[in-house]
Amino acid sequence: MPKGNFFVPDPINEPVLSYAPGTAPREELLAKYKEMYNQQIEAPMFIGDKEVHTDNKIAMTCPHDHKHVLGHFSEGDATHVKAAIDAALAAKEDWEKMTWENRASIFLKAADLLAGPYRAKINAATMLGQGKNVHQAEIDAACEFIDFLRFNASFMQELYMQQPISSEGIWNRMEYRPLEGFIFAITPFNFTAISGNLPAAPAMLGNTVVWKPSYTQVYSAQVIMEVFKKAGLPDGVINLIYVDGPVAGDVVFNHPDFAGLHFTGSTGVFKTLWKTIGANLDAYKTYPRIVGETGGKDFVVAHKSADAKELATGLVRGAFEFQGQKCSAASRAYVPSNLWEDVKKYMIEDLKSIKMGSPEDPSNFVNAVIDGGAFKKISGYIDQAKSDSNVEIIAGGNYDDSKGWFVEPTVIEAKDPKYRTMCEEIFGPVLTVHVYDENKFEEILDVVDQTSPYALTGAIFSKDRYAVDMATYKLRNAAGNFYINDKPTGAVVGQQPFGGARGSGTNDKAGAMMNLMRWVSARTIKETFVSPTDYRYPFLG
Repeated sequence: MPKGNFFVPDPINEPVLSYAPGTAPREELLAKYKEMYNQQIEAPMFIGDKEVHTDNKIAMTCPHDHKHVLGHFSEGDATHVKAAIDAALAAKEDWEKMTWENRASIFLKAADLLAGPYRAKINAATMLGQGKNVHQAEIDAACEFIDFLRFNASFMQELYMQQPISSEGIWNRMEYRPLEGFIFAITPFNFTAISGNLPAAPAMLGNTVVWKPSYTQVYSAQVIMEVFKKAGLPDGVINLIYVDGPVAGDVVFNHPDFAGLHFTGSTGVFKTLWKTIGANLDAYKTYPRIVGETGGKDFVVAHKSADAKELATGLVRGAFEFQGQKCSAASRAYVPSNLWEDVKKYMIEDLKSIKMGSPEDPSNFVNAVIDGGAFKKISGYIDQAKSDSNVEIIAGGNYDDSKGWFVEPTVIEAKDPKYRTMCEEIFGPVLTVHVYDENKFEEILDVVDQTSPYALTGAIFSKDRYAVDMATYKLRNAAGNFYINDKPTGAVVGQQPFGGARGSGTNDKAGAMMNLMRWVSARTIKETFVSPTDYRYPFLG
């Protein structure tokens, strides 16, 4: 077979389109949104070479219009999980034997399809099914997903080039094998890019995958599979199933060929899965790789030197974009007493100008939360805050589920830095602020570090470099992604590799080569050119 040293095109972050009024991309996207809103689809599972439909149909609805049905997906059972595993294992040998540049080209083609003919469709699907506004869909479903595919191909090339040194008469080589078995990818509702990347990253390295997305992300998952198929992904490499979590887990985590878990979701679920895998170790052919990005209780801490307007803008954007449904969203803030009145004034002014409604209207900054369960949980926190005497709701506090799952951006001021909403993950548009003595900055850093079991993202706002340096050091374990004078959201592939530790996951950094290293098992090959013919070493003489 002809060989060569190949280099993928240098990855560049996909430009974010503005969708400003009067622009062609805006008109195309809104037309595609309307077209998809007015049709219903039947979404099958993809197992091997089959599109699998079942009699158990589950409706897909819009968060902002929960009575409107976009279509139905076919829910599977344990037999479909087993079939997906069988399909993944059957496809494995041919897929891992394929040369790496051919695997890369499939996903690079998928990136170009997303950047061009499928851009409006993947964004519209995310707006309809997950309730993202035009901008949030663009930076996620199109740009970040494209970046994952392009940068991962480059990282794969870089990984394969990592080779050991060789001494005289010896040639040492390092071979990067896919894992022995299949990968199980469990993906969340809130980022289409993550949902595509979790199965795609291991697959790019030669693994085959069983992918179980969130039920509230199925609509855009269908578009992802359409793009992968269009790009030439062979049957059985990524198998998409819609099965209840415990049903899927009972099959997957008892299978001897289970080789790895790529997960994004709640901390509680991840801990349960880890325990299950640990209890079943004797059943597996190899130690499974476990990669997870889980919850967050992300902080913004401000020094007395911070600019009040910059801080207020960072809080409004960081807390309320995509309704706070980001694992990186700002949900607790520590504001010095000398700045609070100005920060509060600026935030209230901004929130008064924010519009809330359907993603079809691009002027709406805030849309609906994902479903009734999320609505009930978030509104419960707000109701408790209304009744507690030691907290005050200074903005928002209203909600309405008559048409969609709408919750107003809500700001709570808490006198107690350990108040419930300062500590617990809410995953909604609720920001809790604690005002501290402006002269007790170092003490509040200890509070920030010790308040939450999570360690995903955090930010420091300060004009004093000594304060920045102190916060960066003292909070070194409190956030895997740390921001200086910026909101704690919006990590860009190739620029800010993403992930946290403590209760926030394994910190394997999606958007970096280190994540891809988790999906290979290296083999060292030593070749001796002239083998010795006498067992005696010189020291024996």
